[in-house]
Amino acid sequence: MSRSAGRHFLQIPGPTNVPDRVLRAIDFPTMDHRGPEFADLGKAVLAGMKRVFQSTQGEVVIYPASGTGAWEAALVNTLSAGDEVLMAETGHFATLWQKMAERLGIKTEFLSGDWRHGADPQAIEKRLRADSGKRIKAVCVVHNETSTGVVSRIGEVRKAIDAAKHPALFMVDTISSLASLDYRHDDWGVDVTVAGSQKGLMLPPGLSFNCISKKALAASKSARLPRSYWAWDEMLSNGKSGYFPYTPATNLLYGLREALKMLLDEEGLEAVFERHQRHGEAARRAVRAWGLEVLALDPREYSGSLTAVLMPKGHDADRVRKTILEAFDMSLGMGLGRLAGKVFRIGHLGDFNDLTLMGTLAGVEMGLVIAGVPVKKEGAQAAMQYLAECVKSGAKGAARKVA
Repeated sequence: MSRSAGRHFLQIPGPTNVPDRVLRAIDFPTMDHRGPEFADLGKAVLAGMKRVFQSTQGEVVIYPASGTGAWEAALVNTLSAGDEVLMAETGHFATLWQKMAERLGIKTEFLSGDWRHGADPQAIEKRLRADSGKRIKAVCVVHNETSTGVVSRIGEVRKAIDAAKHPALFMVDTISSLASLDYRHDDWGVDVTVAGSQKGLMLPPGLSFNCISKKALAASKSARLPRSYWAWDEMLSNGKSGYFPYTPATNLLYGLREALKMLLDEEGLEAVFERHQRHGEAARRAVRAWGLEVLALDPREYSGSLTAVLMPKGHDADRVRKTILEAFDMSLGMGLGRLAGKVFRIGHLGDFNDLTLMGTLAGVEMGLVIAGVPVKKEGAQAAMQYLAECVKSGAKGAARKVA
């Protein structure tokens, strides 16, 4: 095998690059997960995650699992077989969550979407108003659809539910938005928030999270879907003293503690959000300067976590990705589901700075040229000019967006 000098550019929208500090923290010797030192660790990461969710009221549980586990936990702790749930089709991962619900015996109504827009608050309100019998038990929305780079306006969906005067629970997937995009569990009236460790939290895969409202906790008392590993009650009762009801992913929790210190105490969430918005805008400017099209159509729904780039007709996105990997040792996200071969995705979330973005965009531009895609060789320059202007003006971040 030949060796490629330098580091591999992992620019998929998760798992993201893990900072050296976090890797070193994970490398600590494993401690006794029943001892007093672990209790301090457990309490620290649970309290820190509350701050990341921007929640003072919600309870947090941490599972040794991928985000898929947190999806299941959200459903089985709040619903019963035969319950009806309204879900928004915003992309590949919204579709997977819907399929999971069906397998669990939940009846789902899937509001169709074109994968270029987020969840439609007006359509949700209209459907809930029509539900005179209040049969719909939950509304489920993906905040940042990882397959499309489209952000749903969660605050507006909450207002739509309230305008319909509907009692449905509100569940939100933040797997590719938490600790990257502005997200407010309490302020937006979310009942269950789902998250994972491998994206904005800058960790390897292996931890997943639920942030839980009092309303969701009350619903869990009467929910009848089978649950054991995913049950909230024992997780919460043990968590009060910093422990888990079963063996936790101790070394990943070391890494989480270090990542929380970096995000909350050193950079600060406001600066984290601004950084991601800045990089999203720079990436979109590059795409347009190439003469290509960003998949997301509504500027209110642009993602700071990733940018999905639509290929011109007759050009295969996977061929471009393969060219870039072979020529420059850089991985980009593939098109998923109905977008297979039609888009490639540039991840710009997690431990990521201006120069990393410029290296990424330069690699994409060179790869597009090598692959014979008809583009203008102006994308990297457009992004570079924008980032330089941000630094010069002293406003390193784009204006904070409130969904």
